[in-house]
Amino acid sequence: MSERTFDIIIAGGGVMGCAVAYNLLKRESHLKVAVVERDMTHARSSTTLSDGNTRIQFNVKENILMSLHALQVLQSFAEEMAVDGDMPDIAFRQQGNMFIVDEVGVALARQGFELQKSLGCEIEWLTPNQVGVRMPLYNLAGCVAGTFGPRDGSMSPLAVLMAYKKKAASLGATFIEAEIASFIKGATAVAGVKLASGETLKSGVIANCAGAWAAGLARTVGVDLPVEPVMRQVYIVETEAKHEGIIPSLFFPSGLYVFHEGGGHFMCGKSYPDDPITVTDFSWSRKRFETLMWPELVEYLPTFERLRLRSGWAGLYAMNTFDGNALLGEWPELSGFYLANGFSGHGFQQCHAVGSYLADLILGRVPTLALAVFSPQRILEGKPVYEHPYKLI
Repeated sequence: MSERTFDIIIAGGGVMGCAVAYNLLKRESHLKVAVVERDMTHARSSTTLSDGNTRIQFNVKENILMSLHALQVLQSFAEEMAVDGDMPDIAFRQQGNMFIVDEVGVALARQGFELQKSLGCEIEWLTPNQVGVRMPLYNLAGCVAGTFGPRDGSMSPLAVLMAYKKKAASLGATFIEAEIASFIKGATAVAGVKLASGETLKSGVIANCAGAWAAGLARTVGVDLPVEPVMRQVYIVETEAKHEGIIPSLFFPSGLYVFHEGGGHFMCGKSYPDDPITVTDFSWSRKRFETLMWPELVEYLPTFERLRLRSGWAGLYAMNTFDGNALLGEWPELSGFYLANGFSGHGFQQCHAVGSYLADLILGRVPTLALAVFSPQRILEGKPVYEHPYKLI
Protein backbone atom coordinates (compact mmCIF):
# COMPACT_ATOMS: atom_id res chain seq x y z
CA MET A 1 0.00 0.00 0.00
CA SER A 2 1.32 3.44 -0.93
CA GLU A 3 2.53 5.89 1.67
CA ARG A 4 1.82 9.60 1.71
CA THR A 5 4.14 12.09 3.34
CA PHE A 6 3.18 15.37 5.00
CA ASP A 7 5.01 18.10 6.86
CA ILE A 8 2.45 17.98 9.66
CA ILE A 9 -0.34 15.55 10.50
CA ILE A 10 -3.18 16.72 12.72
CA ALA A 11 -5.10 13.96 14.49
CA GLY A 12 -8.69 15.13 14.89
CA GLY A 13 -10.73 17.38 12.64
CA GLY A 14 -12.83 19.13 15.27
CA VAL A 15 -12.55 22.86 15.83
CA MET A 16 -9.15 22.50 17.53
CA GLY A 17 -7.58 20.56 14.70
CA CYS A 18 -9.03 22.84 12.04
CA ALA A 19 -7.90 25.96 13.92
CA VAL A 20 -4.35 24.59 14.12
CA ALA A 21 -4.39 23.75 10.39
CA TYR A 22 -5.63 27.23 9.48
CA ASN A 23 -3.00 28.96 11.61
CA LEU A 24 -0.19 26.81 10.23
CA LEU A 25 -1.10 27.55 6.62
CA LYS A 26 -1.74 31.20 7.30
CA ARG A 27 1.86 31.46 8.48
CA GLU A 28 3.50 29.08 5.97
CA SER A 29 1.39 28.56 2.86
CA HIS A 30 3.75 25.96 1.35
CA LEU A 31 3.26 23.41 4.13
CA LYS A 32 1.73 20.02 3.42
CA VAL A 33 -0.79 19.67 6.25
CA ALA A 34 -3.09 16.67 6.69
CA VAL A 35 -6.10 16.68 9.01
CA VAL A 36 -7.27 13.15 9.78
CA GLU A 37 -10.85 12.92 11.08
CA ARG A 38 -12.75 9.69 11.67
CA ASP A 39 -16.19 11.18 10.89
CA MET A 40 -16.55 14.20 8.64
CA THR A 41 -20.20 14.58 9.67
CA HIS A 42 -18.91 15.46 13.16
CA ALA A 43 -22.00 13.84 14.65
CA ARG A 44 -20.18 12.87 17.86
CA SER A 45 -17.63 15.63 17.87
CA SER A 46 -17.23 17.42 21.19
CA THR A 47 -17.24 20.63 19.16
CA THR A 48 -20.70 20.25 17.71
CA LEU A 49 -22.07 18.83 20.98
CA SER A 50 -20.76 21.73 23.09
CA ASP A 51 -22.90 24.57 24.42
CA GLY A 52 -20.98 27.13 22.33
CA ASN A 53 -20.27 29.54 25.18
CA THR A 54 -17.24 31.79 25.62
CA ARG A 55 -16.24 33.85 28.65
CA ILE A 56 -13.41 35.81 30.25
CA GLN A 57 -14.29 34.71 33.78
CA PHE A 58 -11.34 32.54 34.82
CA ASN A 59 -8.81 32.76 37.65
CA VAL A 60 -5.68 31.66 35.79
CA LYS A 61 -4.10 34.55 33.88
CA GLU A 62 -3.40 32.49 30.77
CA ASN A 63 -6.99 31.26 30.55
CA ILE A 64 -8.15 34.87 30.66
CA LEU A 65 -5.65 35.85 27.97
CA MET A 66 -6.98 33.08 25.74
CA SER A 67 -10.51 34.39 26.21
CA LEU A 68 -9.47 37.96 25.39
CA HIS A 69 -7.74 36.66 22.26
CA ALA A 70 -10.93 34.84 21.28
CA LEU A 71 -13.01 38.00 21.60
CA GLN A 72 -10.50 39.81 19.40
CA VAL A 73 -10.61 37.05 16.78
CA LEU A 74 -14.41 36.94 16.80
CA GLN A 75 -14.65 40.65 15.98
CA SER A 76 -13.40 40.01 12.44
CA PHE A 77 -14.02 36.26 12.21
CA ALA A 78 -16.48 36.40 9.31
CA GLU A 79 -14.16 38.52 7.18
CA GLU A 80 -11.04 36.49 8.07
CA MET A 81 -12.72 33.15 7.32
CA ALA A 82 -14.36 34.26 4.07
CA VAL A 83 -13.71 31.97 1.09
CA ASP A 84 -14.43 33.34 -2.39
CA GLY A 85 -16.46 36.13 -0.82
CA ASP A 86 -18.64 33.76 1.22
CA MET A 87 -18.52 34.85 4.87
CA PRO A 88 -19.64 32.49 7.65
CA ASP A 89 -22.37 33.47 10.10
CA ILE A 90 -21.57 32.02 13.53
CA ALA A 91 -24.57 33.69 15.23
CA PHE A 92 -22.46 35.18 18.02
CA ARG A 93 -24.69 36.79 20.63
CA GLN A 94 -23.11 38.61 23.56
CA GLN A 95 -25.88 38.20 26.09
CA GLY A 96 -23.33 38.14 28.91
CA ASN A 97 -22.54 35.50 31.53
CA MET A 98 -23.58 35.86 35.15
CA PHE A 99 -21.70 33.83 37.77
CA ILE A 100 -23.38 33.52 41.16
CA VAL A 101 -20.96 33.81 44.09
CA ASP A 102 -21.71 32.11 47.41
CA GLU A 103 -20.05 32.55 50.81
CA VAL A 104 -17.60 29.69 50.25
CA GLY A 105 -16.33 31.03 46.95
CA VAL A 106 -16.39 34.78 47.51
CA ALA A 107 -12.66 35.22 48.26
CA LEU A 108 -11.56 33.30 45.15
CA ALA A 109 -14.19 35.05 43.04
CA ARG A 110 -12.88 38.43 44.18
CA GLN A 111 -9.33 37.38 43.29
CA GLY A 112 -10.46 36.37 39.82
CA PHE A 113 -12.42 39.58 39.39
CA GLU A 114 -9.42 41.74 40.30
CA LEU A 115 -7.14 39.78 37.96
CA GLN A 116 -9.64 40.07 35.11
CA LYS A 117 -9.90 43.84 35.68
CA SER A 118 -6.10 44.18 35.71
CA LEU A 119 -5.94 42.49 32.30
CA GLY A 120 -8.44 44.90 30.79
CA CYS A 121 -11.53 42.70 30.90
CA GLU A 122 -15.01 44.15 30.95
CA ILE A 123 -16.32 42.65 34.18
CA GLU A 124 -18.74 43.82 36.88
CA TRP A 125 -19.03 42.91 40.56
CA LEU A 126 -22.69 42.94 41.58
CA THR A 127 -24.48 42.96 44.92
CA PRO A 128 -27.30 40.44 45.45
CA ASN A 129 -29.86 43.19 44.76
CA GLN A 130 -28.13 44.02 41.48
CA VAL A 131 -28.09 40.33 40.58
CA GLY A 132 -31.83 40.21 41.25
CA VAL A 133 -32.46 43.14 38.90
CA ARG A 134 -30.51 41.44 36.09
CA MET A 135 -31.93 37.95 36.82
CA PRO A 136 -35.54 38.28 38.03
CA LEU A 137 -36.09 34.50 37.71
CA TYR A 138 -33.48 33.80 40.39
CA ASN A 139 -34.63 33.85 44.03
CA LEU A 140 -31.08 34.80 45.27
CA ALA A 141 -30.74 31.61 47.35
CA GLY A 142 -27.14 31.49 48.63
CA CYS A 143 -26.10 34.56 46.69
CA VAL A 144 -23.61 36.96 48.28
CA ALA A 145 -22.49 38.54 45.01
CA GLY A 146 -22.37 38.05 41.27
CA THR A 147 -19.83 38.64 38.52
CA PHE A 148 -21.06 39.68 35.10
CA GLY A 149 -19.11 39.66 31.85
CA PRO A 150 -21.11 41.71 29.33
CA ARG A 151 -18.99 40.60 26.35
CA ASP A 152 -19.35 36.89 27.14
CA GLY A 153 -21.78 34.98 25.00
CA SER A 154 -22.74 32.05 22.82
CA MET A 155 -22.48 31.07 19.18
CA SER A 156 -22.95 28.13 16.82
CA PRO A 157 -20.14 25.62 17.40
CA LEU A 158 -20.85 23.90 14.08
CA ALA A 159 -20.61 27.20 12.20
CA VAL A 160 -17.25 28.00 13.81
CA LEU A 161 -15.93 24.52 13.03
CA MET A 162 -17.05 24.63 9.39
CA ALA A 163 -15.59 28.12 8.96
CA TYR A 164 -12.15 26.97 10.11
CA LYS A 165 -12.44 23.76 8.10
CA LYS A 166 -13.44 25.49 4.87
CA LYS A 167 -10.77 28.16 5.26
CA ALA A 168 -8.03 25.63 6.03
CA ALA A 169 -9.03 23.60 2.97
CA SER A 170 -8.92 26.72 0.80
CA LEU A 171 -5.37 27.35 2.02
CA GLY A 172 -4.29 23.86 1.01
CA ALA A 173 -4.98 21.54 3.94
CA THR A 174 -5.71 17.92 3.01
CA PHE A 175 -8.67 16.47 4.90
CA ILE A 176 -8.69 12.68 5.23
CA GLU A 177 -11.72 10.82 6.57
CA ALA A 178 -10.20 7.83 8.33
CA GLU A 179 -9.72 6.28 11.74
CA ILE A 180 -6.22 6.45 13.16
CA ALA A 181 -5.23 3.06 14.55
CA SER A 182 -1.98 4.29 16.08
CA PHE A 183 0.73 6.87 15.97
CA ILE A 184 4.18 5.73 14.82
CA LYS A 185 7.47 6.65 16.43
CA GLY A 186 11.13 6.09 15.87
CA ALA A 187 13.75 6.03 18.59
CA THR A 188 13.09 9.51 19.95
CA ALA A 189 10.61 11.14 17.56
CA VAL A 190 7.26 10.56 15.89
CA ALA A 191 7.28 9.22 12.36
CA GLY A 192 3.64 9.25 11.25
CA VAL A 193 0.29 7.58 11.75
CA LYS A 194 -1.15 4.22 10.82
CA LEU A 195 -4.76 4.22 9.70
CA ALA A 196 -7.27 1.48 10.45
CA SER A 197 -7.28 0.76 6.72
CA GLY A 198 -3.62 -0.19 6.95
CA GLU A 199 -2.34 2.89 5.15
CA THR A 200 0.58 4.77 6.67
CA LEU A 201 0.92 8.54 6.59
CA LYS A 202 4.47 9.72 7.21
CA SER A 203 5.43 12.88 9.09
CA GLY A 204 7.94 14.05 11.67
CA VAL A 205 5.31 16.26 13.32
CA ILE A 206 1.99 15.13 14.77
CA ALA A 207 -0.50 17.40 16.55
CA ASN A 208 -2.79 15.38 18.80
CA CYS A 209 -6.11 17.24 18.63
CA ALA A 210 -8.26 14.15 19.13
CA GLY A 211 -10.24 15.44 22.10
CA ALA A 212 -11.88 12.65 24.08
CA TRP A 213 -9.94 10.08 22.04
CA ALA A 214 -6.55 11.75 22.59
CA ALA A 215 -5.29 9.68 25.51
CA GLY A 216 -5.98 6.39 23.77
CA LEU A 217 -4.00 7.48 20.72
CA ALA A 218 -1.15 8.87 22.82
CA ARG A 219 -0.73 5.50 24.53
CA THR A 220 0.15 3.96 21.15
CA VAL A 221 3.49 5.78 21.34
CA GLY A 222 4.00 5.21 25.05
CA VAL A 223 2.68 8.57 26.26
CA ASP A 224 0.30 8.35 29.21
CA LEU A 225 -1.89 11.45 29.34
CA PRO A 226 -4.10 12.14 32.39
CA VAL A 227 -7.14 12.72 30.16
CA GLU A 228 -10.43 10.85 30.50
CA PRO A 229 -13.44 10.96 28.14
CA VAL A 230 -16.35 11.92 30.40
CA MET A 231 -19.91 12.03 29.12
CA ARG A 232 -22.03 15.03 30.09
CA GLN A 233 -25.70 15.66 29.33
CA VAL A 234 -27.46 18.84 28.26
CA TYR A 235 -31.20 19.50 28.24
CA ILE A 236 -33.58 21.90 26.52
CA VAL A 237 -36.63 22.84 28.58
CA GLU A 238 -39.62 25.09 28.01
CA THR A 239 -41.02 27.07 30.93
CA GLU A 240 -43.90 29.44 31.45
CA ALA A 241 -41.40 32.26 32.04
CA LYS A 242 -41.42 34.28 28.81
CA HIS A 243 -38.87 36.99 28.03
CA GLU A 244 -38.33 39.49 25.27
CA GLY A 245 -34.77 39.37 24.03
CA ILE A 246 -32.12 37.12 25.55
CA ILE A 247 -31.28 37.34 29.25
CA PRO A 248 -27.72 36.59 30.47
CA SER A 249 -26.50 33.03 30.92
CA LEU A 250 -26.51 31.97 34.55
CA PHE A 251 -23.82 29.88 36.31
CA PHE A 252 -24.26 28.58 39.87
CA PRO A 253 -21.41 27.57 42.25
CA SER A 254 -22.49 23.91 42.08
CA GLY A 255 -21.66 23.79 38.37
CA LEU A 256 -25.26 24.07 37.20
CA TYR A 257 -25.72 26.46 34.28
CA VAL A 258 -28.80 27.82 32.51
CA PHE A 259 -28.72 29.52 29.10
CA HIS A 260 -31.73 31.38 27.75
CA GLU A 261 -32.50 30.33 24.17
CA GLY A 262 -35.39 32.73 23.60
CA GLY A 263 -38.98 32.95 24.79
CA GLY A 264 -39.54 30.31 27.45
CA HIS A 265 -36.80 27.98 26.19
CA PHE A 266 -33.65 27.32 28.22
CA MET A 267 -30.61 25.07 27.90
CA CYS A 268 -29.45 23.46 31.16
CA GLY A 269 -26.43 21.39 32.03
CA LYS A 270 -24.21 20.19 34.85
CA SER A 271 -21.39 17.70 35.30
CA TYR A 272 -21.82 15.08 38.03
CA PRO A 273 -19.21 12.93 39.81
CA ASP A 274 -20.73 9.71 38.42
CA ASP A 275 -20.84 10.85 34.79
CA PRO A 276 -19.77 7.85 32.66
CA ILE A 277 -16.24 7.54 31.28
CA THR A 278 -16.85 6.45 27.69
CA VAL A 279 -16.19 7.11 24.01
CA THR A 280 -19.16 5.09 22.82
CA ASP A 281 -22.16 6.13 24.94
CA PHE A 282 -23.95 9.24 23.65
CA SER A 283 -27.35 8.51 25.19
CA TRP A 284 -29.14 11.04 27.36
CA SER A 285 -31.49 10.29 30.23
CA ARG A 286 -34.82 11.95 31.00
CA LYS A 287 -34.79 10.26 34.41
CA ARG A 288 -31.40 11.80 35.21
CA PHE A 289 -32.79 15.25 34.50
CA GLU A 290 -35.90 14.65 36.59
CA THR A 291 -34.11 13.20 39.63
CA LEU A 292 -30.90 15.25 39.71
CA MET A 293 -31.14 18.51 37.79
CA TRP A 294 -34.77 19.53 37.98
CA PRO A 295 -34.90 19.76 41.82
CA GLU A 296 -31.84 22.00 41.82
CA LEU A 297 -33.27 24.19 39.07
CA VAL A 298 -36.45 24.71 41.09
CA GLU A 299 -34.42 25.49 44.21
CA TYR A 300 -32.91 28.54 42.48
CA LEU A 301 -35.51 29.30 39.79
CA PRO A 302 -39.00 28.63 41.22
CA THR A 303 -40.76 29.19 37.88
CA PHE A 304 -38.98 26.06 36.60
CA GLU A 305 -41.30 23.94 38.76
CA ARG A 306 -43.60 23.85 35.74
CA LEU A 307 -41.68 22.98 32.59
CA ARG A 308 -41.55 20.62 29.62
CA LEU A 309 -38.40 18.72 28.80
CA ARG A 310 -38.21 19.26 25.05
CA SER A 311 -34.97 17.50 24.11
CA GLY A 312 -31.45 16.68 25.19
CA TRP A 313 -28.12 15.33 24.05
CA ALA A 314 -24.87 13.94 25.38
CA GLY A 315 -21.32 14.89 24.46
CA LEU A 316 -17.83 14.20 25.75
CA TYR A 317 -15.50 16.27 27.91
CA ALA A 318 -11.78 15.55 27.61
CA MET A 319 -11.16 15.89 31.35
CA ASN A 320 -7.62 16.57 32.50
CA THR A 321 -7.61 14.66 35.79
CA PHE A 322 -4.23 16.18 36.74
CA ASP A 323 -5.36 19.79 37.16
CA GLY A 324 -8.32 20.51 34.87
CA ASN A 325 -6.37 22.76 32.48
CA ALA A 326 -5.14 22.38 28.92
CA LEU A 327 -2.05 20.41 27.90
CA LEU A 328 -0.37 22.52 25.22
CA GLY A 329 2.93 21.95 23.50
CA GLU A 330 5.48 19.30 22.62
CA TRP A 331 5.69 16.22 24.80
CA PRO A 332 9.14 16.52 26.41
CA GLU A 333 10.09 12.89 25.84
CA LEU A 334 9.00 12.53 22.20
CA SER A 335 10.21 14.98 19.57
CA GLY A 336 7.60 16.23 17.11
CA PHE A 337 4.63 15.09 19.22
CA TYR A 338 2.49 18.14 20.01
CA LEU A 339 -0.52 18.17 22.33
CA ALA A 340 -3.69 20.20 22.41
CA ASN A 341 -5.56 18.09 24.93
CA GLY A 342 -7.39 17.96 28.24
CA PHE A 343 -9.44 21.15 27.96
CA SER A 344 -12.00 19.83 30.47
CA GLY A 345 -14.96 21.46 28.75
CA HIS A 346 -13.24 24.70 27.68
CA GLY A 347 -11.81 23.60 24.34
CA PHE A 348 -14.34 25.24 22.07
CA GLN A 349 -13.84 28.71 23.51
CA GLN A 350 -10.05 28.31 23.61
CA CYS A 351 -9.61 27.01 20.05
CA HIS A 352 -8.70 30.41 18.58
CA ALA A 353 -5.81 30.97 20.97
CA VAL A 354 -4.64 27.35 20.90
CA GLY A 355 -4.62 27.26 17.11
CA SER A 356 -2.34 30.28 17.02
CA TYR A 357 -0.12 29.13 19.88
CA LEU A 358 0.43 25.58 18.67
CA ALA A 359 1.13 26.73 15.12
CA ASP A 360 3.84 29.06 16.44
CA LEU A 361 5.41 26.28 18.51
CA ILE A 362 5.40 23.80 15.63
CA LEU A 363 7.02 26.33 13.30
CA GLY A 364 9.64 27.32 15.84
CA ARG A 365 8.33 30.86 16.20
CA VAL A 366 8.04 32.89 19.36
CA PRO A 367 4.34 32.58 20.24
CA THR A 368 2.28 35.75 20.25
CA LEU A 369 0.49 34.31 23.30
CA ALA A 370 2.50 33.33 26.39
CA LEU A 371 0.92 30.01 27.38
CA ALA A 372 3.97 28.06 28.56
CA VAL A 373 2.28 27.52 31.93
CA PHE A 374 0.20 24.84 30.19
CA SER A 375 3.23 22.90 28.92
CA PRO A 376 2.87 19.13 29.42
CA GLN A 377 6.23 19.31 31.21
CA ARG A 378 4.24 20.10 34.36
CA ILE A 379 2.88 16.53 34.39
CA LEU A 380 6.35 15.04 34.51
CA GLU A 381 7.35 17.53 37.21
CA GLY A 382 4.17 17.08 39.24
CA LYS A 383 3.35 20.80 39.19
CA PRO A 384 -0.40 21.27 38.59
CA VAL A 385 -1.94 24.59 37.55
CA TYR A 386 -5.34 24.84 39.22
CA GLU A 387 -8.23 27.03 38.13
CA HIS A 388 -10.74 28.45 40.62
CA PRO A 389 -12.92 25.36 41.32
CA TYR A 390 -16.11 27.40 41.05
CA LYS A 391 -15.32 28.17 37.40
CA LEU A 392 -14.77 24.59 36.22
CA ILE A 393 -18.01 24.53 34.23
